[in-house]
Amino acid sequence: MKPLSRRDFLGLGLAGVAGSALYRPLASLLGAEERAGRKRNVLFIPVDDLRPSLGCYGTSVVHSPNLDRLAASGTVFTRAYCQQAVCSPSRTSLMTGCRPDTTKVYDLHTHFRQTIPDVVALPEQFKAHGYHTQGLSKVYHGGLDDAQSWSVPHWRPKRPGYASQAGRDLIKRLYKEAREAGKDLKNWRNRPRGMPWEAPDVADNELADGATADQAIADLNKIKDRPFFLAVGFLKPHLPFVAPKKYWDLYDPDKIELADNPFAPQDAPHYALSNWGELRQYYGMPKKGPVTDEQARKLIHGYYACTSYTDAQIGRLLDELERLGLRDNTIVIVWGDHGWQLGDHGMWCKHTNYETSVWSPLIISVPGQKPAKCDALVEFVDIYPSLCELCGVPLPETLEGTSFAPLIADPNRPWKRAAFSQYPRSIPGQGRAMGYSMRTDRYRFTEWRALKTDFREYELYDHQVDPKENVNIAQRPENAELVAKLAQQLHEGWKAALPQS
Repeated sequence: MKPLSRRDFLGLGLAGVAGSALYRPLASLLGAEERAGRKRNVLFIPVDDLRPSLGCYGTSVVHSPNLDRLAASGTVFTRAYCQQAVCSPSRTSLMTGCRPDTTKVYDLHTHFRQTIPDVVALPEQFKAHGYHTQGLSKVYHGGLDDAQSWSVPHWRPKRPGYASQAGRDLIKRLYKEAREAGKDLKNWRNRPRGMPWEAPDVADNELADGATADQAIADLNKIKDRPFFLAVGFLKPHLPFVAPKKYWDLYDPDKIELADNPFAPQDAPHYALSNWGELRQYYGMPKKGPVTDEQARKLIHGYYACTSYTDAQIGRLLDELERLGLRDNTIVIVWGDHGWQLGDHGMWCKHTNYETSVWSPLIISVPGQKPAKCDALVEFVDIYPSLCELCGVPLPETLEGTSFAPLIADPNRPWKRAAFSQYPRSIPGQGRAMGYSMRTDRYRFTEWRALKTDFREYELYDHQVDPKENVNIAQRPENAELVAKLAQQLHEGWKAALPQS
């Protein structure tokens, strides 16, 4: 068979799947205007490091009224999983519709155009089919944007990371000291980090995410009369936890609760955990050992404040859609690129295969749908085909996810048997390794494989009795048959876990 040209690839249609029973519910989501040829808009909102600590996910302590109102008009996926719990690999997988072992992007500096140069990215596919595509702030990982995805150049907010004079003075001093010490500041690992938190008494748009919301509102007014795919990325709650003081004031510091499982999972391999080096780079954080309880409460407080700050910016976008009369023809999707540990298992940040790292919010609101919560297992690699299906855009053959459009029409229908994630590690005595993790309805199962040896080690957590993954039961003799069964399912891979038509 002759290989597909890039032009053929861009133009591929739905012929292979459109008649399947799996996709019949899609018709109920397409109103008369869409069937008559009017294109739906997409407001695509990535949020950096957002875990499912939101009201619509059952977390009463966090103030998230705008995400909660979006959820009330759409579908909240209660079990959505990223493919690798770190920014660039996760975003690359989602934006290309390919899994990390296909993209070969496992780190923060490899661009997917180096490894899969001809892949058609999600916004690029929309652009090729009549959409104006535009990206604001962090959509792809910082510094790794993809120019051919967009109809106009990508936009970044020009705001400082810290708003207080003390915060700015500190980062200037740290950079000066680093230069005097001869450190190569072109290497991001050598760049100093300032305070891990700050609560400046400033307007929202004096920080990056408020400025991004301003720009997005201005752009909506410019593009409102044409089909658009507008990607508006928000940086918070990524470190440092800098948000205007009014969002910190939403929370009583005396009522901040620490994680109730601040210990490593029993019988887990030590390398499965993270030493949370990202946070340790910030000023005043310990270079080894745990943070103090006082520091932990401040970090949690800051994370919540930043979540509420971003929630408010998303609310402004939703309000503008309503004001412009666009809400009834615009799909709004919000996703966090991965989870985040707030002292869970004694860890901070992400960088693991645990539920706290790979489980993230996914909320989509499709005009005309019935609001619902959906407990089916879905993956971020599914977002690309889902948006294409919902907008009548052809599906490239390279996609390695499954459209969840049928779940929006029928959230209780049978679905995937498993969701898959992975994370690379270096194992002492074994060298480079990969942890392949699978979430089934009941279990999280992880196989650690050294890449140049026969080394294998396993983790198994039973969510029916241990939803916080505190005890690894893989080594127990009575579970040997279950481990073998789950290992076989893991090796069969994502294709074997697909929903049946």
